[in-house]
Amino acid sequence: MDKIIRCITGDGSIIASAIDSSDIVAAAQQVHKLSPIATAALGRLLTGASLMGAQLKQKRAALTLRIKSDGELGIASATSDGNVRGFVQNPNCKTEYHSNGKLNVGKAVGKNGYLYVIRDYGTGQPYNGVVELVSGEIAEDITAYYANSEQIPTVCALGVLVAKDDGGAMMALDGFNVEVLEERPVHYYCTCSKQRVEQSFATLTDDQLRGLVNSKGKVEAICHYCNKHYLFDKKEIDNIIEKRKSKK
Repeated sequence: MDKIIRCITGDGSIIASAIDSSDIVAAAQQVHKLSPIATAALGRLLTGASLMGAQLKQKRAALTLRIKSDGELGIASATSDGNVRGFVQNPNCKTEYHSNGKLNVGKAVGKNGYLYVIRDYGTGQPYNGVVELVSGEIAEDITAYYANSEQIPTVCALGVLVAKDDGGAMMALDGFNVEVLEERPVHYYCTCSKQRVEQSFATLTDDQLRGLVNSKGKVEAICHYCNKHYLFDKKEIDNIIEKRKSKK
């Protein structure tokens, strides 16, 4: 089971969080049928989002990370309480390597673009932060976000490995007296539902909604995060439109 560990050094000078996200990354790869480079990129973003989302204190709070750049992937992730979901626009992105044999995540993600951080506390307008991409390797970009947008000295390291490296997550604090503050299980978890899909129809006009009905008399909606399919028949669509009229 994946989990996040939060700890503090004995002198109180450093607060650190570490995560084993092996199951989260594996679930994302299986849901989206990701290529190796797409798995590494989305896996890093999901891992970073889980760590950042777990720091939110409000019960209804949620965090979204989105990268818009000149790369092929186009990736996004969202989290609440450390549980995450995510997607890439090009799950079959070609896998390329550096000369040292490591995955060239930066090229796939893109180096010319922006990392957007959206915090929604469930009590008003979301807080939006943005920073230019530093490398597209994601960890460096999250570090830059904290330094430039939050003015918080932060070091972030993320890696998606083929083999599990047990015990390596807290090596950065080797030599420090460390007190564990919290351990929290985290998962790849999608919050979609048929009701939420129906709520999203509110952005469409009646004619646009009717236009979605296919030749079989159904509307099919697919969740970007988990690939779950939701079907609405013509009668359900008509009922949605009628409910709108009754509220006017």
